[in-house]
Amino acid sequence: MKRDKRKVDGWVVLDKPLGITSTQALGKIRYYLKAAKGGHGGTLDPLATGILPLAFGEATKALPFVVDASKSYEFTVRFGQETTTLDAEGEVVATSDVRPETAAIEALLPRFLGTIEQVPPAFSAIKVDGERAYDLARAGETVELAARAIEIHGLLLTARPDADHAGFAVDCGKGTYVRSLARDIARALGTLGHVVMLRRTRVGPFGLDRAVTMAGVENLVEKHPELLHTSPPDGILLPVVTALDDIPALAVTAEEALALRQGRAIGMPGTVQTCDPDAVVRLMAPTGLVALGRPASDMFGGPTIRPVRVFNM
Repeated sequence: MKRDKRKVDGWVVLDKPLGITSTQALGKIRYYLKAAKGGHGGTLDPLATGILPLAFGEATKALPFVVDASKSYEFTVRFGQETTTLDAEGEVVATSDVRPETAAIEALLPRFLGTIEQVPPAFSAIKVDGERAYDLARAGETVELAARAIEIHGLLLTARPDADHAGFAVDCGKGTYVRSLARDIARALGTLGHVVMLRRTRVGPFGLDRAVTMAGVENLVEKHPELLHTSPPDGILLPVVTALDDIPALAVTAEEALALRQGRAIGMPGTVQTCDPDAVVRLMAPTGLVALGRPASDMFGGPTIRPVRVFNM
C-alpha cells in the first residue's frame, strides 16, 4: 500500500551504520518520516560509518553548501597490503614486508598538510568519458585518473595498536579521498597500505554531537507516531538554516522578503562595499530564512542583493 507523504523541511544528521549505502540510509529515514523530498550531502561508502547529512524539503536547496564543506575523519590503515579499492573490500594486488616505525609516521605527516596533489581511487564516482570510474574498474578496465589539488588542514597519528596498523584523524577540504591519503602515506613510508576502518566525524557544521542513529529514529517514530501528524519529531530534525550558520546574515523586512521570494533583487545600501561580490549572504526576515543572495549592482549602479536560492517554508 502506498504511504502518504508529507512536506518535511530540515536536516537529519545521521550516524550512518556499517554495511549500507548513503542512498539506502536516506531511503530508510525518508520512509520513517514520510518525507516527500530528500537528498544526502556527501556519499559514504557501505564500509564507512559516521556523519551523513540528510536534507529534506527546502533543505535540499542548501545541499551544495554542505557537499563543499570541510570534513573530518578517523581512519585506520593496515600496512603491508594494497587492494584494488584501497580498502578492505577489494582484492589484495601487492604486498610489502616493511612495517614503518611510529616515529617515522609522525615525522612524515607534516608533508601532507596544506595544498597537496592527490590521485583519486579508481573505485570512485568520478566520471571518465561519461562513465563512473567505479563502473569501469568493476568491468576490468584500467582507470587512470588525473591528480587534483586538495586541502589537508590537520593530520594526526592517533593510535598504533601494533606494527600492522595505525590510526589517524584528518581534517580536510572537499574532494579529499581518505583511501587515497592512506595509500599515499603508506607509499611515502616505503610500504603499502589500505583502509580497514573509516568513520566520518564532521561535515561542515554537523558533528557527532548532533547525530542520531537509524535505530533511534525508528524507535521514536514507532513509539510516537502522532508526531508525524503534527510537526517533525523533536530531537531528530534540525532547521534548514542550521547548515548555513557560517554564512554572513543580513536582515530584511517583510516587503523585501516578498520581493526576494518572487525572484527580485532588493536594494541593500552599503553591502557592495562590505561584502565580496562573489560571496553568498544569508537573508533573514523576522519569520526566519528567506533566501541566499549575492551582492550586485542595478542598472543605475546602486548596491543590491540578488537572490540565488529562495526558501519557501
